[in-house]
Parts: sequence; structure tokens; C-alpha cells
Amino acid sequence: QVQLVESGGGLVQPGGSLRLSCAASGLIFSMHNMGWYRQAPGKERELVAAITSGGSTSYADSVEGRFTISRDNANNTVYLQVNTLKPEDTAVYLCNANLAWNDYWGQGTQVTVSS
Repeated sequence: QVQLVESGGGLVQPGGSLRLSCAASGLIFSMHNMGWYRQAPGKERELVAAITSGGSTSYADSVEGRFTISRDNANNTVYLQVNTLKPEDTAVYLCNANLAWNDYWGQGTQVTVSS
């Protein structure tokens, strides 16, 4: 059974930082492309960062230069370092694992940016 468990969210002031983690189990982690999505109330889910099985990364324009995605295949974990947070970054952040037709999601971790 595949499980993706996110952690690291919380309440942070504008300009602050967080490190989100997603621990994966039940799959061959190194073969999966991994992504971080976010969903704010009343908005569609959007991809913010992705990392391929080979380590190539990509980012949404809105987070380029502020967010960094990385993966640790030895520990089956993907990270999202989020810096210089803005109120508009407030959302539930969800982890995704994808390989061909297999698509898995975590439950998400809430990030709230507010003074």
C-alpha cells in the first residue's frame, strides 16, 4: 500500500521559511517523479515544484527563486524548502508521486502565512 505523508507545515509570518517533507512508502521511490502541489480555498490545485526520477527540477513562475525541491532516495523522502513566504502562499501543500499510469497523493500539510 502506497503512503505519502507530508509534514512541516505551520503558521509563519511573511518573509519566513519552512521546510516541508513528504515521506513515501510502499513504492519504488527512486523511480517515481515527485511533485508538490498546493490548493488554497476556492482555488484550483496547482503544481508548484517537481523533481523527476533523474533529479531534474521545475517550478511554477510564482515560486521560482523562493522554493527549492529536493529528494533523498535513500530515505524515500522529498522536500520543499519554502523561503520568503507571502500571504498568497497560504494553502494546503500536497505531495504527489507519479510513474506512468500510477498517481499517488498525500493528505497534505497546511501552510499559513500571516502576521
